[in-house]
Amino acid sequence: SPTKGNVYYKDENITGLTPDKITKKGIARTFQNIRLFKNLTVFDNILIANHLRINSNFLSSTLRMPWSNKEEKQMREKSEMLLDKLDLLRLKNEIAHSLPYGEQRKLEIARALATDANLLLLDEPAAGMNPSETMELSSFIHNIRDEFKLTIFMIEHHMDLVMEISEKIYVLDFGQLIAQGTANEVKNDQRVIEAYLGVEEDA
Repeated sequence: SPTKGNVYYKDENITGLTPDKITKKGIARTFQNIRLFKNLTVFDNILIANHLRINSNFLSSTLRMPWSNKEEKQMREKSEMLLDKLDLLRLKNEIAHSLPYGEQRKLEIARALATDANLLLLDEPAAGMNPSETMELSSFIHNIRDEFKLTIFMIEHHMDLVMEISEKIYVLDFGQLIAQGTANEVKNDQRVIEAYLGVEEDA
């Protein structure tokens, strides 16, 4: 919960809701430090995320009722379709911890998408990436935005990535909003230049 104020989503106060309830509202997030089920396969990571949206209760799943079996099949098919859309199906049977860092980040984002999110929160997705991985990530996020038609809210210090993929940018300096607008508007804002690029002092 925030230390001050409230959080609203679609005119609903969601302040203090538990993570599972927030997920059911259509909000998903990733973390700066990648959080995966590292000893499970890529496919199982996605399948588990899909189960957050499943309708059967725990008892029917445990007893393997017919409707539970049907939903399980649907979840498996949906998981494969998602991996295919994101060009990750080739990694389906790979163990998560064996993937290169950039692919692990993609898997974490894919797992968030598996919850049927319509708002995706990305916390410094390019953290720890080399330039090549960052370029791939930029393309990956572009494809997600176009394919899934959802809102992406990203916190990121990698300015090239921010400028490349953002439709609207908000710039904070010590917690204060100093600029907002398109990439062109922000990069030419004097306050942004002074805060992040520095200014030459008079001789």
